[in-house]
Parts: sequence; C-alpha cells; structure tokens
Amino acid sequence: MAGIRFEHVEKTYDNGVTVIPDLNLEIKDKEFVVLVGPSGCGKSTTLRMIAGLESISDGELYIGDRVVNDVAPKNRDIAMVFQSYALYPHMTVYKNMAFALELRKTPKDVIDKKVREAAKILELEPYLDRKPKALSGGQRQRVALGRAMVRDPQVFLLDEPLSNLDAKLRTEMRSQISSLHQRLQTTFVYVTHDQTEAMTMGDRICVMKDGIIQQFDTPQELYNNPANMFVAGFIGSPQMNFMSAKVEKAGSGYLLIADTAKVPVSDEKFASYVGKEVVLGVRPEDLHIEENALAKAGDAVLNAHIDLDEMMGSEIYLYFNIQGSKMIARIPSKYQVRLGDDVKLAIDTDKIHVFDKDTEEIIYQ
Repeated sequence: MAGIRFEHVEKTYDNGVTVIPDLNLEIKDKEFVVLVGPSGCGKSTTLRMIAGLESISDGELYIGDRVVNDVAPKNRDIAMVFQSYALYPHMTVYKNMAFALELRKTPKDVIDKKVREAAKILELEPYLDRKPKALSGGQRQRVALGRAMVRDPQVFLLDEPLSNLDAKLRTEMRSQISSLHQRLQTTFVYVTHDQTEAMTMGDRICVMKDGIIQQFDTPQELYNNPANMFVAGFIGSPQMNFMSAKVEKAGSGYLLIADTAKVPVSDEKFASYVGKEVVLGVRPEDLHIEENALAKAGDAVLNAHIDLDEMMGSEIYLYFNIQGSKMIARIPSKYQVRLGDDVKLAIDTDKIHVFDKDTEEIIYQ
C-alpha cells in the first residue's frame, strides 16, 4: 500500500489560468481522506493529478516513495471510481468487473475468484449475469466499486461517486464505502462538495478554496476549531451563523456587542480590538430557547423575529435576521415557535467563535 505526497505542486492550464498555485499535502498509507470544497476549488483537479489524468505544471507528486509526475495512469497502481459509473453497457456485471483483469492476461481462475469475492462483499452475487441497464443506481455504483476492488490497487480514487443517487441511497452507500475501506485497508481519496459526506466518511478532511488548502484535519477538529470563516461556514449543516460585533472593555474583561446581545470574553487577545468590529460565529445548535439557558446567558441573548420555520421532526429550524445577517437556530420541536413570532435566544458563550473582520482568521474559540 502507499501514501500520497504533493510537494509544491502547481497546475496551470495552457490558457494561463492557475487552478492549483502551490499544493503541499500528505495523505498517509491506508488513510481515508476527503477533499471537499465548493465547485471550482481544485479538488477534482487534485484527484485527477493523482490518477495521471491531469499533468503537473510544477512540483512533485509521490505515490509511495516513487515520483509519478511522468508515470502513465495505467502504471500508477491506482483505481478510480467516477460519478457517472462508466460501466460497459453491453457487458454483464461479471464481465464489467473482470474486464481490467482480462486485459492484464490474469488467469481465468484468479479472475473468477476475485470477481466473486468482490461481488460477495458488495452484495452483487444475484446480479452477476445482468447488464447495467437492469440495475438501480446504487447497484451500478457498487459494480463500479467492485471493478476497482478486483485490481487490488494501492490507492482508490473516488470522484463524487454518490452525487447521482437519491438521499436514501447516498446514506446507504456512504456506510458501504466506509466499511469497504475498513475491510480493504487501502488508501482512499474521496472528492465531494457535500460536507455531510466528508464529515461522516473521512479520517481527515482537506477543505479547499481557490486551489488552496484552508485546513486539513479530522472532522471533529474542523467542526470545533475551524481555522477561518470559510471553514467554519462550510463545515456544519446548517452552517455557522455570523454577525458583526463591536469589542468593548468591561472591567477586567471584554464584551462583544452584537445587536441586543452582550457576550463576555476574558481573553487578552481582544485588547487590540477594543473599539473595533469583529465577526461573531455561533452554530445553530448553540442558540437556545429554554428558560434555564436564557437565565444562565445573562445579557448574551438575541431578540429574534422569525421569518421562516422548518419542521424537521425532532427539531425546528428557525430563520431570522440580525443586523442584515441571515441566521438559523435549531430548537427542540416541542417549542411551538412559528413564522412571525418574536423570541429570545440565548447564546452559549462557551461555544462561540470570533474572527478578524479583515483577514477572516480565527481569533478566539
């Protein structure tokens, strides 16, 4: 098996557009790493460079201890699973899975053993004689995974493999792919724009924007300790609320004044921000409507006029505006709050995030 290492890798197209300016990234052997970010952030380009489907303009790319900049895709010992499945429509499931091994002149008994083992793991045994058109989307995606599995690659590359599936199937396939990684103990690199997929599947997540890594860490660290506003807003569903807050000195500490809320902080980092504006970040689940939370919060309370409510079963999402910033609160559905209501929401002051307004880097969390 093998890790992957990018050393000062740049990707510039012939028209002069640079999509990856200077990529330094190390993916460990047997690790499941998710590349996540908005469309155009460079995540698929990064994956395609690993596969050899995109050339590298500068820098070095290692798979294991080997520089693979000029190594042909077929000689990189990788397998790629695409969003579109890319199955051969005229071949049965068995033949689709066996085809790459047949091209390698692998003995027939070895092919048969590998295909049937993969089919058993992926629960495809009843479908081996069917053509792709007779399969559901989830079954076709499992065939694409099986076709990659039989090759025993050093690295699995998965490019938004679940985006064509419905919500229920996506959830099922997420757990299947995670289980497959545990079983195979191979390096997986997975591209998605869906932060829920990233959070539930990755050992570590690489958040990208404009071809630059914003943060590379575990899901828990990204969620609890985002490096900047982009990561804080991208990771988490619904996303983190942001509002402008003015810093004031208050006794031995400081206050963040955001609309009606006064949030106390004691960190001396705020000394240089007195009289200035910062950005206060609060996750929707850290806004509370309960009486005991309101009593505990003191002056750290927002007065919210509800513009929209969404019933989500055990929770209600409340949408409102604070000083022109759109906000969301997640509250238990036993509270019958609806469109047009005015409510008080307590900020959990132990879970706030504060960002520099100009650099958008984290100041306090």
